[in-house]
Amino acid sequence: MDPIRNPYAPGAGQRPPELAGRDAELAAFDVVLTRVMRGRPERSLLLVGLRGVGKTVLLNALRSAAVRAGWGTGKLEARPDHDVRRALAGAAHLAVRELAGRNEDEARHVLGVIKSFAQRSADVRGQWQPGIDVPAVPGRADSGDIEIDLVELLTDLAGLAGSSGHGIALFIDEMQDLGPADVSALCAACHEISQQSLPLVVVGAGLPHLPAVLSASKSYSERLFRYVRVDRLDRTAAELALRSPAQEEGADWTADALEAMYDATAGYPYFVQAYGKTTWDVAPSSPITAADVAVAAPEAQAELGVGFFGSRYERATPAEREYLRAMAEVAQDGDGADTGVATSAVASRLGRPPQSLSPARDGVLKKGLVYSAQRGQVAFTVPHFGRFLLSQSG
Repeated sequence: MDPIRNPYAPGAGQRPPELAGRDAELAAFDVVLTRVMRGRPERSLLLVGLRGVGKTVLLNALRSAAVRAGWGTGKLEARPDHDVRRALAGAAHLAVRELAGRNEDEARHVLGVIKSFAQRSADVRGQWQPGIDVPAVPGRADSGDIEIDLVELLTDLAGLAGSSGHGIALFIDEMQDLGPADVSALCAACHEISQQSLPLVVVGAGLPHLPAVLSASKSYSERLFRYVRVDRLDRTAAELALRSPAQEEGADWTADALEAMYDATAGYPYFVQAYGKTTWDVAPSSPITAADVAVAAPEAQAELGVGFFGSRYERATPAEREYLRAMAEVAQDGDGADTGVATSAVASRLGRPPQSLSPARDGVLKKGLVYSAQRGQVAFTVPHFGRFLLSQSG
């Protein structure tokens, strides 16, 4: 098979040639956009799921839908221990630029508010100026209290959108990495926007414990957002993700090959693309067969071991790696899946008091290698990470 014509795209956040299995989410978001523009009440949206299930890809697809609807959009990626003002200001600036031609005077005022908001950032004060060539608007979004300022900023953004006859959508990736104060401020701002039925929505994406992060900040967060679980593809969608791009190139897969691929990837979108790319390259001709999948599997696993799994494993200290491996062993003793395990069971496996493992547990939590959706439970953020750990010699 010609590697130049290989259609598969195993990249971080890179849209696959066929966005299979997400039609329901895309259709539901179109309804949200239309309802908001008609003044109907709607909640902001949060996509939650493990790494490698396509949250960022779906987030970008939803943003494209908002752009097609004529909305102003901006996107940011949350980062641990970073003041969110600078990133939010950049996203808001982009959204306003997309709407500026429709109401230039009001747009200039809102840009001034964004500038005031950005200049209160502890990260950048005195070192960085936002690229906004209008004067800052004093007394608006510049109190220094992130909750007050974010409410004012989003209210003004929504006002501009409403007067232009459109809406604004802000997209936040890795939302679980927002600091506690920023989470609280975002919830408060979304609450205010929804109460006033203003044309602004926030669309976030994060790991499975994101709902718990929000709930710990504001008790009403479960009513404020609509949570969408982004999971692995079912058999039909996984086959579509493989066959449709191949057929565009005049190739195809046999039924046995598709079955072998689903067994190998379990329908996780990133794995589908990674195995698909490798199998295409080793297959001598079309249709791609189960024998081709068998030949390609070790190479695909090796590449995942270096990139998808290995890059994360290398970030862990020896004590943290010991903790991760014990998690994998406990999961294997259960049902063999990368499911959540009790922290007490991990401690028992290592023969250590639970308190002595707190530094290792906190370390892997902060590094995003595991998450805790409920007290006393931990789970891997990456599918099949337990299998990878058990395959390592030490």
